[in-house]
Amino acid sequence: MARRYFTKADALTIFHFLGILMQGIGIVLLLPVIVALIYGEFEYILPLMAPALCSIALGVALHKNFKKYANLKLKHGMFISSFAWLWATLIGAVIMMACLNIHFVDALFENMSAWTGSGMTFFVNVEVLPYSILFLRSLEQWVGGLGVVIIFIGILIRSGTAAARLYKSEAREEKIKPSIANTLKKTLEIYLIYTGFGIALYILAGLPVFDAVNLAFTSISTGGMSIKNLNVGFYQNNIIYVITMFLMILGAVSFNVHYKVIKTKGKSIFKDIQFRVMASFILFFSIVIFLTNSGIVPMDILFHVVSAVTTTGSNISTAQTISTWHGSTLILLMALMVIGSSAGSTGGGLKIVRFITVLKGINHTISSIVSPEGRVIPTKIAGKKLTEREVREAGAYISIYFIFLVFGWVILCFYGLDPLNALFDVVSIISNNGLSTGIVWGGLPMIPKITLIFLMWLGRLEIIPVLVVFRTFIELASPRKVKKNLINRTQKQDF
Repeated sequence: MARRYFTKADALTIFHFLGILMQGIGIVLLLPVIVALIYGEFEYILPLMAPALCSIALGVALHKNFKKYANLKLKHGMFISSFAWLWATLIGAVIMMACLNIHFVDALFENMSAWTGSGMTFFVNVEVLPYSILFLRSLEQWVGGLGVVIIFIGILIRSGTAAARLYKSEAREEKIKPSIANTLKKTLEIYLIYTGFGIALYILAGLPVFDAVNLAFTSISTGGMSIKNLNVGFYQNNIIYVITMFLMILGAVSFNVHYKVIKTKGKSIFKDIQFRVMASFILFFSIVIFLTNSGIVPMDILFHVVSAVTTTGSNISTAQTISTWHGSTLILLMALMVIGSSAGSTGGGLKIVRFITVLKGINHTISSIVSPEGRVIPTKIAGKKLTEREVREAGAYISIYFIFLVFGWVILCFYGLDPLNALFDVVSIISNNGLSTGIVWGGLPMIPKITLIFLMWLGRLEIIPVLVVFRTFIELASPRKVKKNLINRTQKQDF
């Protein structure tokens, strides 16, 4: 029997919880005002404050006027998560338009790139930007690295079903503590400690405080959007490079693993299969690239391999230099960007656990064919039994991921961009990485810009929430289906 899957009660519930998150987003976006005051950028105070205050006011109105009419379900969480990222991007874009007088779509790209940790920028010269805007970009990456929704759940929403649904809506499953609230509290605590540790390391290495704060924010969050035109390469300091790689790896490891490592004083780190695979990838790919590219210095190779697999996108070579690397090197880096980092971390990509799950599923299928009939072949990851459903879901997700990846690649190629470079940058965008060959810039036509913004949003939300939103809108926009639903409902009542 056909029925409508989205009702007025659903919409009111979504608006109710979205209002809470809009308040949190507004409060966070007020922080750059402090930087503006410190550096005497008084002309930017009003453009920074007004949009943030509007977000808070509108959030209060939605939260108060649209009461929770239905129990929060996973589909509600996915709507809330999808819209929260869009709203955060929109408010950040309005701030940049007011402060810098740039095009709306360019401002959307810049902020979506920051919030999602994609790390690409349309600014040719970021060093002329106000300190407050540079900090705004870094702050967005830091908050977005943990999750726009996740970072506010434990603070603004009480523990319970609502918190659990919202937590899962951002593709989070693991729990450090029994309750979601305590899990988020501990996660945020670890995140703050690592951020502070990174800032201290950079200051000890000789960086100014402002540089240290911004670089720590963008490294631990695996964001990679820099306050320097040459990114991390500006500092020309191997100590800075090593600290940055260390923070990138920290950010790409699951917070559940971090908690276990802290409790066992480091004994658990090598027990995590995702960490072991990531470490193996770094070693193997660095050696292969070194052996096949005599023109790239070892530090450049190691740094960009770490940047690729952690999906940070920080670089010590310019985009123009990267575009001249051998095609095999670009393909290897693309493979790392696609696979990505650990599930439950700040990184993007497909996630290592999905990659392992699909390989285990393939191995199980082959083993079942060649083994004697009736033999039971268990499939496990780190001692945990894999179900057929988990293998199927991982395979389906990877398939959908590549469909959208090819879609974005075709769009860029249609506008005359070099196919290999276009593929590299689209992989980087949908994986929320940021490494670039230089073809993504402010001079792109409007359609490629919008496509790239969409792919960043899609990749950060891990596709499914976006598809749920689109599926619902298609249903609501279909008059025939609505009419059929009403007829079926009436017939059922008459019966």
